[in-house]
Amino acid sequence: MWADKEKLKRSSLDAASSLDAASSLDARSSLDDASSLDDMSSKSKDMYSSGKFAKKAGVTLRTIRYYDKLGLLSPSYKTASGSRFYSDADLAKLQQILIFKYLGFSLDEIRHMTLQSLDKSSIYESLKIQKKLVLERIDEMQAVSSAIDRVLESVEEKGGGSDIDSASGAAADKIEWNSLLELINMTSADRSLKSQYVNASNIMARINLHEFYSTNKEGWFPWVYRMCKIKPSMKILEVGCGNGALWSKNIDKIPAGLEITLSDISEGMLKDARESIKDVKFGPIFSFECLDAAHLPYADQSFDLVVANHCLFYCDDVSATIAELRRVLKAGGRLIASTYGRKHMKEIAKLVHDFNPKINLSKVALYERFGLDDGDELFADYFDKVTKLKYEDEIYLEDPAPLISYILSCHGNQNELILGHFHEFKTYVEKNVEGGFKISKDAGLIIGEVKKEKK
Repeated sequence: MWADKEKLKRSSLDAASSLDAASSLDARSSLDDASSLDDMSSKSKDMYSSGKFAKKAGVTLRTIRYYDKLGLLSPSYKTASGSRFYSDADLAKLQQILIFKYLGFSLDEIRHMTLQSLDKSSIYESLKIQKKLVLERIDEMQAVSSAIDRVLESVEEKGGGSDIDSASGAAADKIEWNSLLELINMTSADRSLKSQYVNASNIMARINLHEFYSTNKEGWFPWVYRMCKIKPSMKILEVGCGNGALWSKNIDKIPAGLEITLSDISEGMLKDARESIKDVKFGPIFSFECLDAAHLPYADQSFDLVVANHCLFYCDDVSATIAELRRVLKAGGRLIASTYGRKHMKEIAKLVHDFNPKINLSKVALYERFGLDDGDELFADYFDKVTKLKYEDEIYLEDPAPLISYILSCHGNQNELILGHFHEFKTYVEKNVEGGFKISKDAGLIIGEVKKEKK
């Protein structure tokens, strides 16, 4: 066996010396395969060498090594002699890289976008988001194609190949360039594919940590729904509805005869909300409105219930927004707003701070704008009765991957400080999570009630 290994090494060296520079990488890969046999651990037996990985993926070995150099795709295992081995999870990450390249992202953008692909759930969610982006790009390209057709028709009507005076613009004003330029400007001004992916994947990373690793089995959205005390024939408004999770996760509990308006300042979020409840064919009547919660287009006393789930702290003027939401409530109506307090997930903040004191997971302490600790004081100015309810829960996990994904999804400066030390950070988190890691929660509801009219 030992002699066979030595023969394989010598034959690989002879082959390498006879190849030109472009193909020598493949020969060195074969040499890697042979030299690594001595120090290969059981961990690498189910993995692919660099050469086999490149061949399986249909890319060149040079590409694999270049991605490794950039920190885009590092091997899952490296032997003492430097041989690299890749796993099926690395194959999934390579798929992400290639599809983002296809969609037109730069390698630097892709580097930031693929950091979170650490476990099966994040890979699954990433694939769903990728499909959505591809479909949106198809729709966008079809719209551009239609605009080009309109310009072509305009050119044909005006004489097709006739000259246009570029200096004076003669005839140019007769061609419908504006229809094309307006569309291009519209698609450029809309959220880029990158921001759509980052926003969607960040939201999923935060949702997944809570949904899969929380100890309270009721779940946040079922609890919030229960606290809403919804009755038949109510008129309900939700501001900042996001992807409509409050309703999609409680769809079997919703009584008939409701009128539910889901609103958000983001058209993208409303599109997701429509998609999440599109199969509902009974009971409630859903409508969707893109609007600013601080400026509602509704008459006074229009709704029995207004819900603001984790969104008031994003408003420019929280107090004025609360006043506006109070305005549209009927007598006996309620405003239910969720938020969190100072102690919410404090263990994560300490974890990253101990790794690098410069890391801040949030540019703004949102609970200081509207938090569970003192948000009821803001409500007291507008409501006859104010109640504060805490959701009793904590997170417990033994897998570091969802925790790392959550950290990378935050709105602070963590990515710029972690990116260049990612493997060090990953090892650090793995060590801290080993044996189990508890994360406390400090979230709940502030409920404002309007007095009922006296009969």
